[in-house]
Amino acid sequence: MPLQKVHFAEDVPEVLRASLQTIRRELEVPAEFPPEVTAAALAAVENARLPELDRTDIEFVTIDPPDSMDLDQALHIERAGDGYTVHYAIADVAAFVQPGDPIDVEARKRGETLYAPDKRTPLHPPELSEGAASLLPDVVRPALLWTITVDASGEGTDVVCERALVKSRAKLNYAGVQKDLDAGTASESLQLLREVGKLREQRELERGGVNLPIPDQEVVTHDGQWTLEFRAPLPVEGWNAQISLLTGMAAAHLMMYGEIGILRTLPESHDDLRRKLENTAKALGIEWPVGTSYAEFIHGLDPKVPAHAAMLAACTVLFRGAGYTAFSGGVPERPEHAAMKSEYAHVTAPLRRLVDRWTGEICVALCADAPVPDWVRESMDEIPKIMDECDRKAHAYERAIVSMVEAGLVHDQVGSTFDGVVVDVDERDPTRGVVTLSTLAIEGKVKSTTALPLGQPVRVKLVEADLTKRTIAFELAE
Repeated sequence: MPLQKVHFAEDVPEVLRASLQTIRRELEVPAEFPPEVTAAALAAVENARLPELDRTDIEFVTIDPPDSMDLDQALHIERAGDGYTVHYAIADVAAFVQPGDPIDVEARKRGETLYAPDKRTPLHPPELSEGAASLLPDVVRPALLWTITVDASGEGTDVVCERALVKSRAKLNYAGVQKDLDAGTASESLQLLREVGKLREQRELERGGVNLPIPDQEVVTHDGQWTLEFRAPLPVEGWNAQISLLTGMAAAHLMMYGEIGILRTLPESHDDLRRKLENTAKALGIEWPVGTSYAEFIHGLDPKVPAHAAMLAACTVLFRGAGYTAFSGGVPERPEHAAMKSEYAHVTAPLRRLVDRWTGEICVALCADAPVPDWVRESMDEIPKIMDECDRKAHAYERAIVSMVEAGLVHDQVGSTFDGVVVDVDERDPTRGVVTLSTLAIEGKVKSTTALPLGQPVRVKLVEADLTKRTIAFELAE
């Protein structure tokens, strides 16, 4: 499930710092790395297992937020006849981490990098994730090099994954790349990123796939008052994401063909979920025409429009229920990721997500027609369980932070009334449900003395907004 990230335009207000610490204690979010893990990381830097293949001739660049140092992916695209060759270098964590060593043991406990407005809790020690394993510019790094052939329609037709030495030429950020593309001064590779990205977006729409351009939430404080604003993703962020999705689909096809792997899977959503989202759209004043699919509706949203940005955030529930499916000696009965409308695997973020180290190793072995390493085979069934538990923690962490911020936005308005729409009703108690406010796009529990009118506009009174408990509650206004 995609995550909503909350940022503060200025420093995190002091009133929230204690609450963030409380959230971390409640969810047992780890603090610093144990000394033995840091020591192992320092030793690994000096003893990295480097590949023989040298592809430092490829002029890779990375594109990330300006303050990112854990750079998983580097990109280069070139024309190949009427199609394209996509080179995608992914940080090779296995060059530094050995099965069972202190770094590996700690990573299995953490599962993935966690994000909060005041700090980032990394999967790997910074000596690796922001240093020797990161694809920083002007230094040679070990990587898993994906070479993907893409035809003129944007469809991937061939793929090879192999270990290689690479060197990024520049650490770019999204705003800078978008500015260069708009001005016509971007490199040919970046212009082709736009070209291939648009083709992939069209193919996604044609197959009915959903890739949510989740807007970041930014809290702005002024004279002690908070407002919540949405930062719409730039077009280049979507095009860059399409290259990651292309690689994840190529990896899934490799693993399906080789009958061994770990897929990211998602069952089809149910009617109740669509009904709730349609009611949310009504609350936000967005038309959802009858017969329009999820994909068509979402592709028609503009994340620069605040109501649409809020709707996109609400649509993250479409990914609820996603998990990991490990298989060997056959293929899964239900291998598809319903939102992608395709088989799909996580392989492009090994510095920030544990499972990508396993899937990367499987794909390298399959492409070399070599046996999958024993340590991968022996622990494959364990990884989905670890990742599912870590996903639950990550989403609980995200939800707690968002709830804390929303409670803070309205904590001084208890007793006030708001317009909204009832988006969900408890099947066991129709006097209780969920309301989405039409102006603030905040969701909260609501109760009434009579059955709640599902999908209907209502007037509600705010009866609770507790920063400490991170709860918001309304009652139907008379």
